[in-house]
Amino acid sequence: MPIQQSLISPTANPVLEKALRDRVDRHAAIAGGLGELEPLAVRLGLIQNSLTPRFRDPTLAVFAADHGLAVDGIGSQWGRSTREQAMLALQNRLPLAVFARIQGMQMVLVDCGIAEPLAPHAKLLARKIAHGTRNSRVSSAMTLEQAHAGVRVGMEIADKLSGNVLACAGMGQGSAESASLVLARLMDCPLRDFVISGPDMRQDDLAHLLNVLQAAQARHRDVSDPMEVLAAFGGFEIAVMVGAMLVAASKRSLIIVDGITACAALKIAAKIAPPVTDFAVFCRSHVHRGLDEALAMFHASALLELGMDSADGTGAALAWPMIRSAAALLTDLHDAASP
Repeated sequence: MPIQQSLISPTANPVLEKALRDRVDRHAAIAGGLGELEPLAVRLGLIQNSLTPRFRDPTLAVFAADHGLAVDGIGSQWGRSTREQAMLALQNRLPLAVFARIQGMQMVLVDCGIAEPLAPHAKLLARKIAHGTRNSRVSSAMTLEQAHAGVRVGMEIADKLSGNVLACAGMGQGSAESASLVLARLMDCPLRDFVISGPDMRQDDLAHLLNVLQAAQARHRDVSDPMEVLAAFGGFEIAVMVGAMLVAASKRSLIIVDGITACAALKIAAKIAPPVTDFAVFCRSHVHRGLDEALAMFHASALLELGMDSADGTGAALAWPMIRSAAALLTDLHDAASP
């Protein structure tokens, strides 16, 4: 499906929304209010265009890639390479993999551009665009052709999913920094807002990070088209997520967005097809302040705030039971209350 012809319909439906709210209010009148579950239930009904939304076969997709920015000494998470982090996920040695399994989510790791090879694995989708991007400080991270190729790969992945729930998370050295560059440019916001981790961030670390990333910004100062921004700053995991989100939304699937990398992909997808955001709910797996800024630009908050400092995808796996419970307000509970 060509990007320009992505068929995504907005979820706005005033008549259905009123019916959904009435149904939730009737349950609340009998059993008491359920807080944030109630508006979430309404969102889920609108996403599926149904009074009884049902979700099946949820997939937690972790999109992994390396970034040329890493050669400048940024983006190393917990001192591990992207390949090492990916192997931990595949071996069920990361909480996100364990939580996904016990919640009934299928976890897949998508190799979009890890620099090193990975051995075949049942949970691995080998969709490498290239062995990592180039350094956006000295050149474009990828060619425009590679950016489009990544989007097409994501479309193919989402088109083949059997279920109607796609949780998206990013992984890779330099991934968050690449996403910050994308968001800062597309939103015309200060880069610092997206990269500062919190009040305890070391000033010399922040200064080094800003020096590198601002040099990348300066090199590509005239780039503004969403796909050209993607090509300028990377990464391959963002490109593949863009395509996956576009097709998921076209199928009226629920998109669970976890982390700043997934937020960057959603922003690019929304520049291509604005209604894609109607199908997204947001999670977080860490307290990085930059993610606060990313969520704020969507006028959104995370479903759960647990104070974690874990890999993206962890929050999505933990939020899935909450999403199922919200849907049950309109399905299981309604059925039980019917005469």
